[in-house]
Amino acid sequence: MDIKNLITFIHVAELHSFTKAGDKLGYSQSTVSFQIRQLENELGVPLFERINRTVTLTEHGSRLLCAAYKINELLQGFAEDTKGETEIRGQVRLAMADSLSSEVIRRIFPELHRKYPGITLECISGGTQEMFRLLNQNEVDIVYTLDSHIYDTNYVILQESRIGVHFVCAAENSLAGRGGIPLEQLVKQPFLLTEKGMSYRRMMDEQLAARSLEVQPVFVSGNAELICNLVEQNAGIALLPDYATRPYVEKGTVQYLHVPELDIEVWTQLLHHRDKWVSEPMRIVIEYLRRCAL
Repeated sequence: MDIKNLITFIHVAELHSFTKAGDKLGYSQSTVSFQIRQLENELGVPLFERINRTVTLTEHGSRLLCAAYKINELLQGFAEDTKGETEIRGQVRLAMADSLSSEVIRRIFPELHRKYPGITLECISGGTQEMFRLLNQNEVDIVYTLDSHIYDTNYVILQESRIGVHFVCAAENSLAGRGGIPLEQLVKQPFLLTEKGMSYRRMMDEQLAARSLEVQPVFVSGNAELICNLVEQNAGIALLPDYATRPYVEKGTVQYLHVPELDIEVWTQLLHHRDKWVSEPMRIVIEYLRRCAL
């Protein structure tokens, strides 16, 4: 049970108003409604009767209020006992695209753990649709996408940037150094790709399908670094974000391919639900993610 929802419940019960409770707590009325709805769904019983703009406790609500007062009293006593402690503790659940995971976590986690050892970061990989399902169900706190640009008033966009994406091949590949490569020739190459339906792979498949073309990959993996290594060994060509291929391009073992007929626009976006309470551990993780813009 989310304690902040219980505190909101106490204020609504005492003030007989969602709006007044929101004003006192610094929440919008929609946030208060969302928190009470979560509590009712979790307990499986209605807590308030809402008739003609009046808010009164149900029998279940009255019983919960007594328990909530006891819980709040215990929490306040615990807070007094731990006032002297300075370590920030808590869990933050981060859902992110598999292609982003290794790059982002490699950049942020060592320093985050050294400075805030009390923060536990739980990373969950998945497709964009699944990540937003988890966000909407409050099963994750933050989503970090790698996909087409998303805008929805239900979410707060904390940071976003457009990411370069290129087809790549080994420096010794026969396509290396050539000008515009026709799609008919491109699709005949052995492809090393991320999972079907995932972000830039999905966009490529959709644009090819619009031209009655498709790619049959010889290797599929969500590990972008592994695909880069295979491209470097001339095992095939790939479509990958520039942040993954840049080290290989800079050392000259991999080259970008120019494919003028395809325009694939990919964005990274860092978001949380607009009704999500941002805890101190969550705020810290967000700041680290903002600083490691790809």
